[in-house]
Amino acid sequence: MRILTVHADFIEVEALSKAIKDAEAIDEKQKGKQKYEEVLVVFTAVETGDEDVASVAQKLASETENVAKQLKAKNILLYPLVHLTSKPSAPRVARAVIDKAEGLLKHAGYSADHSPFGWYKGYTLKCKGHPLSELSRELKAEGDQGKQIGAGVGSGGLTVGGEKEKEVISASLKQESVLKSHFHIFDLDGKLHEIEKFNYGKHDGLKTFATYETKKVRAYETEPPHIKIMKEHGLIDYEPGSDSGNFRFLPKGRLIKKILERAITDYCSNYGAMEVETPIMYDYEHPTLKKYLNRFPARQYTVISEDKKLFLRFAACFGQFLIAHDMVISHKHLPLKMFELTRYSFGREHGGELAGLKRLRAFTMPDMHTFCGDIGQAKTEFEAQFFKSLDWMNDMGLDSEAGFRVQEDFFEENKDWYLSMIKKWGKPVLVELFKERYAYFITKFEFNFIDNNDKASALSTVQIDVENADTYDINYIAEDGSKKKPLILHASISGSLERVIYALLENEARKMKQGKKAMLPIWLAPTQVRIIPVSDKHRDYASGIMKTFEGNCVRVDFDDRSEQLGKKIRDAEREWIPYVAVVGDREAESGKLSVTLRASGEKKEMTLEELASLVEKENSGKPFEQMTLARELGKRAII
Repeated sequence: MRILTVHADFIEVEALSKAIKDAEAIDEKQKGKQKYEEVLVVFTAVETGDEDVASVAQKLASETENVAKQLKAKNILLYPLVHLTSKPSAPRVARAVIDKAEGLLKHAGYSADHSPFGWYKGYTLKCKGHPLSELSRELKAEGDQGKQIGAGVGSGGLTVGGEKEKEVISASLKQESVLKSHFHIFDLDGKLHEIEKFNYGKHDGLKTFATYETKKVRAYETEPPHIKIMKEHGLIDYEPGSDSGNFRFLPKGRLIKKILERAITDYCSNYGAMEVETPIMYDYEHPTLKKYLNRFPARQYTVISEDKKLFLRFAACFGQFLIAHDMVISHKHLPLKMFELTRYSFGREHGGELAGLKRLRAFTMPDMHTFCGDIGQAKTEFEAQFFKSLDWMNDMGLDSEAGFRVQEDFFEENKDWYLSMIKKWGKPVLVELFKERYAYFITKFEFNFIDNNDKASALSTVQIDVENADTYDINYIAEDGSKKKPLILHASISGSLERVIYALLENEARKMKQGKKAMLPIWLAPTQVRIIPVSDKHRDYASGIMKTFEGNCVRVDFDDRSEQLGKKIRDAEREWIPYVAVVGDREAESGKLSVTLRASGEKKEMTLEELASLVEKENSGKPFEQMTLARELGKRAII
C-alpha cells in the first residue's frame, strides 16, 4: 500500500461521475461539494498483495494515527487515489481496506471519513506548507503489527515487503480438509466392508489403493522411476526457468503427447462431444466465477492485469459453462456434450506434493461436460462414461483400481445401480461416503493407477454436478415449454495427459523390475522401426528402405553413425525400439530384412512389406504422427 498525507487548511471534494462499474453508491448530498477543514488528507492506493484486509487496514489506521498525533489533527479524510501505484489491488479489496481503516479511526476517537470510492472527483486543497505537511509512505503489512488501533483487531499474516503471497483458498478446499468421510470396500455381492477387515485375497492393488487413500501419505521417500526414464530417453525434463511443476517436452516426448492429444480428442468427438476452445485466465471478480471458485477444491495461480486480478484456470469448466449459459438448448439436444483439450490447466499444488509427471502445476487436461435433463439421464451417461474410461485404460495397457466418492444418502438410494456397474467390471471397489457435500458433486468415480512406490493416481474421472447449472444460470427448454436446469457431468476420460505418460512409464519400470523388457505401446513409440546398416557400403540401400517405410505411415529412422554394429544395436535396445532391422550383404541380395522384435525377443526374416504391414496393424485405429527429429541419427543434435 502507498499513501500520501497532506495536512490541509481545507479540502473540498466533488463526486462527478462513476469511474468503475462497482463504484460506491452515494446520495445526492454526497454528489455535491463536501468541505473538510483542519484536516489530515490521506491519499491511499491499496496494492496487489494487500488482500489480508484486516491486517492492511490495521496498518493504514495505525500509520495515519501516528501522523495525526504528530500534527495534533483530529479530522481525517481517507482519499482513494489509485494513481499512486502501478499495481493496484482489486477494487473490492481497496474499498474493504479503506472502510475498515475508517472504522478503526472512528473507534479511536477521530472524526474520520472517506471520499466516494470508484468516482471521478474534483477537489480543491490548501496545504498548510509546514515541514510535516506532506509525507509519503509505503506500508507493508507485517505479522507483528506492534501497537494496534481500535479494540479487538488482530494482526495480519503478510510478510514484510509482501514477499509471501497470501494463498487464495476456496471454501470448498477448506471444507474438504476437515470433512468427515468413511471408506469401505464394496464387493460384488453388494456388501460394504471396513477396509481393515476386508479379505483382499488377490486384490493387492485395491489394498494398496485403500491404504493410500486413508493414510494420505502423498510425499515420495524415493524418486519415482518414471522421472529417470523420461530423462534418459530424452522425453521430458524439468524447466529451471519456470515455476516448479512446469516441464519442457523434448521432441520425442512432445510426439508422444501429441499422439495422445489426438487420440483423446478423437475419443470424445466420436462419442458425440463438440469441441470448443476457451481462455486460460478469468476474472476473480466475475460474480458467477467467484461463486464457483468457492465450491471447487483447488488452489490457483494469480495474474494481475491493470486493475484486474485474474486466475489461471484449473479446468475448462469456466469457459464451457459460460458458453452453455449463452446457448439456446432444447430437451431434444440432451444429453449435450462439450469438450476441450486444455493446454494448459494450472493448479498451485504444495511444493512437497509435486512428484514428476504425477502431480504438477501445469497440465494438459481433456475436459468434457455433459448436460443432462434429469437424474435418470445423468446416471445413464455416468455409467456409459465409466465404461468409456475403462476402454481408454485398457487401450493404454494399464491396470487400475476404481474408487467411488458418494454422498451417503445418494449411495443408499442407488446402491443397486453402483453394484450393477462393478459387477460388469468384475472387481470390488473402494467407496468413500460423505454425509454432506463439500463441493458441487453428489458422486464421482476415478480409475486409479498404482505406481512403483505404492502411490495411487487418479486418471479417468466423472462427476455428477448438481449445483453449477444454478451458479451459471444454464437452462434448457423442457417438453412442456418451461425452463429447467440440467444436471452436468464433468468428465476426463483419460485424466491429464502428463499423468497418462507417467503411468505408461511407471508401468514399464514395473516390467523391468520383473526382469521383462520395457516398451511403450507401438503406436506411441517415437521410433517404430530402426534401420541399421552393417557397414558404410550398405548405407544407400538402408536409406532407400527408410524412405519406402515413410510412405507406409511408419515412424522409421536410420543409424548412419560411424559406430560399431554392436553399439548401434545396444543403443536401439536402450531406446526401446520395437523393431530393429539390420541390413547387410545377405539382406541386400535377398530383399529381406533381419528384424529383431523387442516384445518377444525373436529374430525374423521379413520383407519390407511384411514389416510395414505389422506396424500398420499396431497403428490401426490410432492417430499417426511423423517424428520431427532428423531421420538420420548422425544429423541429430544431442538432447
